[in-house]
Amino acid sequence: MLKMEPNGKLLPMVIQIQPPNPSSPTPPLFLPSDPPLAWLLAKTWVRSSDFQLHELQYHVLNNHLLAEVITVATMRCLPGLHPLFKLLIPHTRYTMEINTRARSSLISDGGIFDKTGSTGGRALVQLLRRATAQLTYRSLCPPDDLADRGLLGIPSALYAHDALRLWEIIARYVEGIVHLFYHGDDVMRGDPELAWCREITEVGLCQAQDQGFPVSFQSRAQLCHFLTMCIFTCTAQHGAINQGQYDWYAWVPNTPCSMRMPPPTTKEDVTMATVMGSLPDVQQSCVQMAITWLLSRPHADMVPLGHHKEEYFSGPEPKAVLRQFQMDLDKLEREIVVRNEQLDLPYEYLKPSRIENSITS
Repeated sequence: MLKMEPNGKLLPMVIQIQPPNPSSPTPPLFLPSDPPLAWLLAKTWVRSSDFQLHELQYHVLNNHLLAEVITVATMRCLPGLHPLFKLLIPHTRYTMEINTRARSSLISDGGIFDKTGSTGGRALVQLLRRATAQLTYRSLCPPDDLADRGLLGIPSALYAHDALRLWEIIARYVEGIVHLFYHGDDVMRGDPELAWCREITEVGLCQAQDQGFPVSFQSRAQLCHFLTMCIFTCTAQHGAINQGQYDWYAWVPNTPCSMRMPPPTTKEDVTMATVMGSLPDVQQSCVQMAITWLLSRPHADMVPLGHHKEEYFSGPEPKAVLRQFQMDLDKLEREIVVRNEQLDLPYEYLKPSRIENSITS
């Protein structure tokens, strides 16, 4: 449970590591007033759990695998001359390649996650299945997701502020392109190629209609919202999830990839030996540092959001829409730079110049 301080910071006020079980004693509630090492170990358990969710649910599933679904559906269902193909294809660069690598070495049997993570092996598959069942359309759209989680209007929620601004900018870009090629809702409804959407929801996401994903569009606004989600997922959201891995995980005790001892059941018996014995061993720690550096470092041929060199649209009107998109991103970049100058710990991950145009790592 978190509380918001008067200065806007969110701080933990109580931690329950294990859920209640009728066949076991009631698990303890850890408080800031507990012995310091007990409170420290409880926070470490939370951070280790967050590592599993961050990497598997929010990084692998909600970004990489969802982007793969979007990429495959776009390539299967939309011809190369279709305006939505031209709109989306720059945001699929290298996605299939990096996902193939992840399947062969990162989340594969005997891969890096098996060797280091608490949820390696069969637990990895179980976690991904549960996360897939919980995945909703709203959770991928920041205006809805942040409202559902109560994170709107919190001064210290810098991701929320920057994500909403980026969502608005991407939405205007998408709307500009869509309205050039669909002059009304009836024109859009008459396009049989938009079965692309059904391919994503029914095939790629395994019948996800009950989780809010559409199988058709009745208006241009609905189409624009869905396209904005696709581009935001493949660019800004991955930037926020991916870039900070080394910053936050290189100091292994801050977010351990695994815990080698069971969770504490009492507060008084926690010693420094308990804390150190719970943390990953040297080999696991080295792997955690190395892989997070590798995954979060910028590539030499990195393409910033909206600055792909390929000209998929040939007419002056869509080129003007793209130029306006780039200008809007530059304006946001300047705003974030000014904001960050006032912060002790700048939030850089959603600066447009640092967001890659597709998922490549």
